[in-house]
Formats: sequence, structure tokens, C-alpha cells
Amino acid sequence: MAGLIKRDDVDAVRDRARIDEIVGQHVTLKNAGVGSMKGLCPFHDERTPSFHVRPGVGRWHCFGCGEGGDVISFVQKIDGMGFTDAVEYLADKVGVELHYEDSRTGAAAQRGPREEPGRRQRLLEAHRVAAQFYAEQLFAPGAQAARAFLAERSFERADAETFGLGFAPTGWDALMRHLQSRGFTQAELVASGLVSQGQRGIYDRFRGRLVWPIRDVTGAVIGFGARKLFDDDPGPKYLNTPETTLYKKAQVLYGIDLAKRAIAQNKRVVIVEGYTDVMAAHLSGVDTAVATCGTAFGADHAKVVRRLLGDTTAGGGLQLASGASLGGEIIFTFDGDAAGQKAAMRAFGEDQRFHAQTFVAVEPTGLDPCDLRMQRGPDAVRTLVDKRVPLFEFVIRTTLDGFDLDTVEGRVNALRAAAPVVAGIRDRSMQLGYARLLARWIGIDTDEVRREVSRAHSTPGPARRREERTARPERALGPADGESVVSGPVLSAPDPADPVARIERLALVVVLQYPQHVPVTFDDLGPDAFATPAWRAVHAAIRAAGGVRTGAGLGGNRWVETVVEEAGDAVSPLVTELAVAPVPEDRESAIAAFVADVVRKVADLGLTRRIADAKSRVQRLDATADPDAYRAAFEELVAIEKERRELRESV
Repeated sequence: MAGLIKRDDVDAVRDRARIDEIVGQHVTLKNAGVGSMKGLCPFHDERTPSFHVRPGVGRWHCFGCGEGGDVISFVQKIDGMGFTDAVEYLADKVGVELHYEDSRTGAAAQRGPREEPGRRQRLLEAHRVAAQFYAEQLFAPGAQAARAFLAERSFERADAETFGLGFAPTGWDALMRHLQSRGFTQAELVASGLVSQGQRGIYDRFRGRLVWPIRDVTGAVIGFGARKLFDDDPGPKYLNTPETTLYKKAQVLYGIDLAKRAIAQNKRVVIVEGYTDVMAAHLSGVDTAVATCGTAFGADHAKVVRRLLGDTTAGGGLQLASGASLGGEIIFTFDGDAAGQKAAMRAFGEDQRFHAQTFVAVEPTGLDPCDLRMQRGPDAVRTLVDKRVPLFEFVIRTTLDGFDLDTVEGRVNALRAAAPVVAGIRDRSMQLGYARLLARWIGIDTDEVRREVSRAHSTPGPARRREERTARPERALGPADGESVVSGPVLSAPDPADPVARIERLALVVVLQYPQHVPVTFDDLGPDAFATPAWRAVHAAIRAAGGVRTGAGLGGNRWVETVVEEAGDAVSPLVTELAVAPVPEDRESAIAAFVADVVRKVADLGLTRRIADAKSRVQRLDATADPDAYRAAFEELVAIEKERRELRESV
């Protein structure tokens, strides 16, 4: 087994891997001033973006939950990787050849836990090779049934190639033998989920099936979905990859790699129910379509969607005349049968977990997007999506469909059934609007509906009670508040209302982000130049890293990384926070003057404190009893006052 990755290689990966590109694969980032970007944090649920990235220093930090770090730590956290796997993943992306220390020599240089190098990359490579193998088999003689299945649904060879479709041969271990011939071990194949363990030994998980590769947002294959083709296949109609370190079905959306850019650009995502529906939608021009894989759309899927939409609305989305919303659109397409309606009702329970306007598109005759394209053409699929209706309206009307509104009993029971739905709408204005609509749809007085909705609100049903039990108050203070929330065993952030702490914080921000513009006199500040304990600790790390003279030479992420290493575990989160924090001056041409002014203010504060201390010493001394000590203290006071005067006159 290889040892630890050499330190120089880890540094090279940090230098070459652009943090905005890596983070941007998971978070929709927007410009937030000179050299800064922001978006919704992928690590906690928030409405206002407090997740900041500063590409120039290679760091990210969330001012809401306190998470932060460099490009390697982001990959570790977002993909659940260990340090070594994250470095290898990034190295492969940016073309850095890694070298390993002999672990027996103890010459380990990188931080992070020791792990078996390359584990995740090996599993990803196995999936890549498997996808290629399946794709080649699709056009082999034994795959006629798979090709017929596609042809019957109006999919051509080019379509299969676009989506990477393949065929798993009917043999017991065709894929396993192929992968073993490429150097993969049996243990790796079992861990990947590509093979299964049974009483008869190890065998291919997918056999005699049409196969869809399932990719993550980066385009890497992490699993497969396979459709039954032969009557003698005892398995389910659709079989997916089992839960593995790569494949988490509650977080996977089929087609996300193809749809992510269109989703971010159009502020719309269309959730369909199957692999062929995704294909049909994309081929019909609905390039924002994705599908869940063997599970219902849930909270984790919603988080993925919200990040791609860049959803920053505080409520349900502001409805525009065009039908779009400021927060984007989530459109569910469901079959028109009872199962499809049940799925829509289930989606209603997830709707308010994200803050975009949510719609339902149901084809009246029950056709799904694949059948619709096949029978009526691509225009019909686009029309289905365009004729979406708000999810709230769909759920209420579906509830009313079960009652005879021509009778008094039917209307009363319909009101009692629909009122809890209206009461569950969090947005107060929207709730009142739907109460009025409900009154019109049932044909009763609006006040009566409002009273029933109010009664339902005071006696919430089981779903709402569960939600209230699990709801946690959000805290999303942005950097404009001047406050940071840092979790874990680190120094507490100072009181943002303290003017001294605020200017000291800003000085450290510019020193970390713009060392090339900081006057070299900053390095002459002593260990007591910062009054705030937390900022004094960061200043100590900066001094230990060589000061701004070193920072100006290193530049960018190397400078911040050096300070982080000197800071230690207790202070490094504060360093990351400051390295990413927005700077009030957003004009590139004025940065140098702004930095110099901030540093000058900190120096002035330090001198003012020293003057106060010197005056106190002079006052405590007796000039008659100890004239030498008094004279020395007085001369020191005069010297410090002169230094401050010269500093102020230099402005």
C-alpha cells in the first residue's frame, strides 16, 4: 500500500484546483464584490446566502454555520471523502501527478487522517470502465431486446449514446471478468455495488438488462439503473445500484449532470418519474429535467435542487405575471392516475422545505413524458410543462375531487378535508389567497372557510406536528452584520458591536487577502498591537508565518495556507473566516489606499493604548522619590505620542 501523499503535491493540487469551479459544481455562486462570490450554503438549510468563496486566496467560509476551509476540505465535506481521496480526486481533475512517501519512513507531510490512498478514485474508475463496457454491449448481437425496447419508445442510437445507455449481458459474471482483467480486485467490485455476493459466489448485479449510468453533478458515474427485459428474469422491473460510499439514493438525481447548467440559467427544474422520461424531456427541449432513482423526492433532493437554482427567496417565491418566480420554479410531472396524484400529495409535504414556487404538470389522459413524446411529439412534452399549475392548487383540487359538492354534506366534508391543506401553507398572504379560492371552488362563504382554516391551524395534523418537532430555528447572519458564528473548539468571535474589535477584524481581513498592499510597517507591530484576544491570536499566526513581507511574496492561497498552519486547530477557523470575509471597498483601483488606511487605524489604536498605559505609569511614579524612573517613563510617553502624531500626519 502506498504511503502518504508528498507535501509538494498537495500544495500543487491546492494551487491548480480553482475553488470557484469546484464549489460551483454544487453551489450556484454569484459575484459579491471584488474577488468574492457567494451562494446558499450546501451544509445547512438557509434562505439568505451566507456561503462565501474567495478564489484569490483559495478559501471558503459560511457565515451562517461556521464551516470553512480550502478546496480540499470542501470536497471532503461535500462528497464525504477522506483527505487522501479528496486530494486524489482533485489531482485527477487538474492533472497533478501524485507521489507518495514510504509510510515506513514516517515522512508524512500532509494533514488529515491516514487512509488507503485512492479508494474512492478506484471505485469511480471501476464505474467508468463498467459504463464503457455496457455501452459497447448495447450494439452487440445479444442486446437485440434492449435495442428493441428503445426503438419502441422512439429512441435512436444517437440518443442512447448521448445518455450513455448500455446493456448488461445475460452471463453470470461477464462484467466481473472484464473488470478483473483491468486490474480491479474482487473486494473493490463488491464495495462498488457492481457485483453481488450470493450462495453461489460473486456474480454481476445487472444481467440481461438495459442499463442507464447514473452520474453525479460532476459527471462521474456513481451507479446504474437497470430495466428488466426478459420474462425469465426474477428480479424487479427496475434495479438500481445498492447504497455504497459513492451512491446515496436519497441524494441522487438522474440527469443532473446534463441539466445543471440549464437549471441554473433558467431558474427551473422539472422533476419526472423515470429514466426514459428524462430522456424524452431533454430530447423535446426540456433540458432541465431530472428524476429520482428508486425513491421518492425528499429533503436531500430538495437541497440539491435549491443549490442549483440559487434560491434566495424568503418565502414561497414572488409570483410574476409570466408565471415565473424570483426564487425559481420546481415543476413535478406525475402520471394522471391515482398513483401519480398520490405522488403529488407526497411532494406537497416536501414543498416548503425549499423556497421556490412549486408546480405540478399532469397530463389529463395519464401519459408520462416518454409516452407523450412518442404519441404526440416533442411539442406535447413542452406544452405539458408550460401548462403547469401551482402545487397548492393541485393538492387542494385533488382533495376536493373526493366529495360531492352538490350536497351540503359534501361541501362541509370537503371544507374540513381541504382546510388543513390551506392551514399548512406557511406564507400568510398565499394562505389567505387560497382560502378565498377554496371558498369559490366549494361555493361557500369566505369567512366560513377562514374560520375552518384557523381551526385547522390551531390543531395541526400529524405531518405538521412532525415538522414542528423537527424544525430548528435558523440563524443566517451575513458578514454585513459584522458577526461570525464559528462552531467547534475554537476561539469565540468578538462582539461585533465593539468598534475596536471591528477595526481589528477588518485589518486582519485585508492583511490576509491583500498582503501585497499592506505597508511593511505592519510587521513592526508588537504582540500586543491587537486588544481583542481572538484577533491577537490571528495576528500571532500572521507574525509566525513571516508577516506581510512573506505574504506579499507568496500571494494567494499559499499565504493563507501558511497562516492556517501556524494558527493551529483552535485559531485556523478564524483565519479562514477572515480570508473569505467581504471587504467594504469594492473598487479595485481603491483597494491599496483602503488597505493602508485600515492598517494605519489599527496602528493608531495600538499607539493610543500604549499612550494610556504610559500615562498611567507616569502618574503612579513619584518624581521626587525616584526621579530616574519618572524621567524614563515620561520620555517613553513623549516618544509614543510623537510616533502617533507622525502616523496621523502621514495621512
